[in-house]
Amino acid sequence: MDFFHNLAIGFSTAFQLTNLFYAFVGCLLGTLIGVLPGLGPLATIAMLLPITYALTPEAALIMLAGIYYGAQYGGSTTAIVVNLPGESSSVVTTIDGYQMAKQGRAGVALATAAIASFFAGTVATLAVAALAQPLAATALLFGPKEFFSLMILGLVVASVLSSGPFIEGIGMVVLGMLLSLIGTDINSGTQRFAFGIPQLFDGIDFVPLAMGIFGFAEIVRNLEPHGDISLVTQKIKNLFPTREDFRRMIPAIFRGTALGTILGVLPGGGAVLSSFASYTLEKKLSKHPEQFGKGAIEGVAGPESANNAGAQTSFIPLLTLGIPSNVVMALMVGAMTIHNIQPGPQVMTKNPSLFWGLIVSMWIGNLMLVILNLPLVGLWVKLLSIPYRYLFPAIMVFCSIGVFSINNGTFEVYEAALFCIFGYMLMKLDLPAAPLLLGLVLGPAIEENFRRAMVLSRGDSTVFLTSPLSGGLLAAATIAVVLIMMPAIRSKREEALKE
Repeated sequence: MDFFHNLAIGFSTAFQLTNLFYAFVGCLLGTLIGVLPGLGPLATIAMLLPITYALTPEAALIMLAGIYYGAQYGGSTTAIVVNLPGESSSVVTTIDGYQMAKQGRAGVALATAAIASFFAGTVATLAVAALAQPLAATALLFGPKEFFSLMILGLVVASVLSSGPFIEGIGMVVLGMLLSLIGTDINSGTQRFAFGIPQLFDGIDFVPLAMGIFGFAEIVRNLEPHGDISLVTQKIKNLFPTREDFRRMIPAIFRGTALGTILGVLPGGGAVLSSFASYTLEKKLSKHPEQFGKGAIEGVAGPESANNAGAQTSFIPLLTLGIPSNVVMALMVGAMTIHNIQPGPQVMTKNPSLFWGLIVSMWIGNLMLVILNLPLVGLWVKLLSIPYRYLFPAIMVFCSIGVFSINNGTFEVYEAALFCIFGYMLMKLDLPAAPLLLGLVLGPAIEENFRRAMVLSRGDSTVFLTSPLSGGLLAAATIAVVLIMMPAIRSKREEALKE
């Protein structure tokens, strides 16, 4: 009965006109961002964070969540019609989706992506609602040492699954944690590494860093010359799949939904990992693997259901444990912090309307996305013909105004510009920026829980290993490091033997 009572609270919150409006705005922006190649939900959410100051916490999170899963939805349009993924999780969809479009089946491919995404989004929403309470109850059993170990595990796994070598991922995590030390010491109140700059006494603001590294730097990178975009010239029609299409796509949708639901919960998982894993699974299970890459409908249905399910279940560790499972969830932590909301199990008890309203709004948002995407395919494709040089100045001005509005000062704008240069350098050096942001977000909580555990244990550092739960989490982090390092160690050993 509690489950249905909580859902009733969620429906009463989500169906308020203001929240419905911002859910629609989020889905529309997410679809638009998914369609425009190169920007992505990460940069968009980073740019729009300042706007959330003026919104209620419910409206802010509903809109940002809509942008996130809306981008997974919209990215499939350009992946199929243009062979250019609008979002990283749609990369896999280009393989078979574009081939279907070239064969005159663009409408079927788009309908398949819509059906798969809606079904996966509905199932994932129910999974979030069902798993939230048990996980939140478990989280209440955690003490400082357990939370410290859980955050360490999350950062390690996120580094393991990030793009680039593991050592680089860990290095960026450490750099993010070092940046989080700037400001006022949480215990003594003394200033650390602020260099006498008053604006740094409260630490590095989350919004300028995120907007600089993921927003401005992405815009600058997109100004580099790219190849021409080739549009599918045939008129998009025959949206309804055939009986044979349904026979082949339904099992793929079920498998992709299950896989995305599981992988979305894992630290470092989410939509990108889910879509790649689903495509690999479908190709291995298929009776006709030779058709993959030539227009196999399973190659669209599986990844599209997996990326949407993974995008939504990644909210589970954020809302129940307070741990962001990927960098977009780290931005959601920033949005919650702006509204003085501490992510974790207490959100459910202290602010049930926010918690359950966000969950119900996910289902409403998925319904909106079905209505938005298919009728507006022609419009989304036409947007791609607008030269990027006309779009970026307006985006830059809008974002600069947003950063300025944080404290009505220019310091944050200079900060964002500095981090833009830094973010662009990271892109050129092929260094992952996502672990840096996770380190910055989790750094203060890791430090606080570590110091609290040390005080309670009177300086005994073995307390992290003697506690069964804490020790198990640290053991899991160690195993993850060993597993990722074994191939590198083996290859070096083989090279040494050859010499």
